[in-house]
Amino acid sequence: MPAATDASIRRDGDALVFTGALDRAAAATLWPQASAQLAGAQRIVLTHVTTVDSAGLALLAELAARLRAGGTAPRFEGQPPGLADLQAAYRLTPELDFPA
Repeated sequence: MPAATDASIRRDGDALVFTGALDRAAAATLWPQASAQLAGAQRIVLTHVTTVDSAGLALLAELAARLRAGGTAPRFEGQPPGLADLQAAYRLTPELDFPA
């Protein structure tokens, strides 16, 4: 059973809006909700995210990859603490993709 988390996701028009800490517990809890709300999304809003760890990055990168596979180039809004360092460590583009 995943640990409790204060993180949440909601759909707002063409955006998936995340709040709270995107950590290991949040990634496990939010995955079913995020994947169910993915169709038609174009933006991933992170302006109310307090921190991102590697599990949170994996969640965001997988959502972005699924959007790209469906023909959408996802746009990210917000740069929560931890995200830039993880992007650099994993050599990901700002769109959370591996460079060509």
